Amino acid sequence: MTPTIARVPKATFRAQIVDGLRSAILGGELAPGAQVTESSLAEQFGVSRGPLREAMRQLIDEGLLVTVPYTGTHVVDLSVDDIREIYSMRVNLEIFAFELVWNRRDDAFRAGLHGRHAALTRCIDNQDDVASIEAELQLHGFVYEAAGHRILFRTWESIRGRLQLYWAAHHRAHGLRGPRRDGHDSYVANALGDDLEQMRAEIRSHMARGGQQTEAFLRGLAGPGAAAPSPTP
Repeated sequence: MTPTIARVPKATFRAQIVDGLRSAILGGELAPGAQVTESSLAEQFGVSRGPLREAMRQLIDEGLLVTVPYTGTHVVDLSVDDIREIYSMRVNLEIFAFELVWNRRDDAFRAGLHGRHAALTRCIDNQDDVASIEAELQLHGFVYEAAGHRILFRTWESIRGRLQLYWAAHHRAHGLRGPRRDGHDSYVANALGDDLEQMRAEIRSHMARGGQQTEAFLRGLAGPGAAAPSPTP
């Protein structure tokens, strides 16, 4: 299915192409696993292949597109195995990020985290699903930014796009408009609290809920005859 995306002014080719393609992917117009070709997208956008190629490269870096030798470029597909790996890795990454930043949390950290949480709440209240997903990733990404660990941050960046895609598909399937309004209250409270071990437990619990919900969605896509996966680690 070709996404309906308006032609863009030449001065803003790359940024708007990235935004348009990302919205088409997260909105389901370009489905998981769908092949994307430079020729068809260049015609759709009314642009040359140069800026389009740059935009596609950015979405590959974000984890929304993948290029496979001899088969072309595709929207990243959905896989239960990928979900398990990503969520189990996220637990360890986020715990590590908080361990790095725990004794350096100051007023700026507190204000920044509250600001990201407030932005997420506004998106949920506006029933803007795509913006809510991005805001949720921005909230979780805050500790990675604050940790000051470049490799850790790049690792987070390498998986956030795929999380964005999974959450968007899950929300579409269940008619959701973003996460629960109170879904991150405990996360933020513990992130600003005094008990690091309690924060570790909160991260494990928070990630387990997200992983189980997404696995359940993917099992539904596979159909009633699909084998049930083992419990999320």
